[in-house]
Amino acid sequence: MRANLWLRSASRVVVRVATFRATEFYELEKRAQRIEWERYLGNGATPEFRVTARKSKLYHSDAIAQRLAAACPRPSAAVSPRSQLFIVRVVNNEFTISADTSGDLLHMRGYRQEAGKAPLRENLAAALVLSLDWSGETPLVDPFCGSGTIPIEAALIARRVPPGRHRHFAFMTWPESEKKRWHQLLSAADAVSRDLPVEILGSDRDAGVIEAAQANAARAGVPEVRFSVAPVSAVEAPAGIGVIATNPPYGKRVSEGRDLRNLYAQFGHTLRSRFGEWTVAMFSPEPRLDKQLGLAMRPEFRTETGGIPIAAMVGKVAD
Repeated sequence: MRANLWLRSASRVVVRVATFRATEFYELEKRAQRIEWERYLGNGATPEFRVTARKSKLYHSDAIAQRLAAACPRPSAAVSPRSQLFIVRVVNNEFTISADTSGDLLHMRGYRQEAGKAPLRENLAAALVLSLDWSGETPLVDPFCGSGTIPIEAALIARRVPPGRHRHFAFMTWPESEKKRWHQLLSAADAVSRDLPVEILGSDRDAGVIEAAQANAARAGVPEVRFSVAPVSAVEAPAGIGVIATNPPYGKRVSEGRDLRNLYAQFGHTLRSRFGEWTVAMFSPEPRLDKQLGLAMRPEFRTETGGIPIAAMVGKVAD
């Protein structure tokens, strides 16, 4: 419950159901019949199995899923169909079965009903902000904010609002789910939330995405985030020393075939001339673009978005 409520950069939370060894299907069937599937199949849920297998005698994923499904209690036909995902990994004949507690992936917060051309997933936006070890005590600026995902996630962090506050999760339908305990966790979360203590600014040269960002921020409960239409060359630093967290154009998807070196050079000039003591974090797919900034940047972590490998680059502007 706590993990689903509070984790900002995770994709899903699973709980271990069973681990065992099997090299023949009769062994798999025997082991599967011992599992207490009913603990995870509330309200007539239909089991769904996602199987991966390697270096094992049992390697046919569909056949494995069929054996596991046969061991599960059958849902009542009178109950509307709902699925419960089980993730099955088989490596060197060792089976690991986990139940998905989350349902919809955790990046689906619910507030982003309007997005730009290549929106950044909410959990990646949060991960970028968290990579700065930023807790909301200093200003934050995003000069390529698009539909506002990074500033919105930053505002939720600063206000200490859990990302799962208004979500429904798969575990809520499990027979052993404790509704009273869940409401206690929500009350505890509400007790530590606060007003936005610092300025969080987002800007983009596209007026349409700024309008979407404002609507998304309102739905997320952080209308205090300030958005403006402006090119990167016009971005000004608010009072104090803070952080820049952004996801600039990659030259892929949004700007296919466009040379962005001048844009990155202009971004670097803006940083050096107006944000001298600030810390910057940005997603980047290409070192050649990073070099145009004229800053010393280091990779904090690597991931991918939309099938594009990217690195979270972090550095001090003054360095």
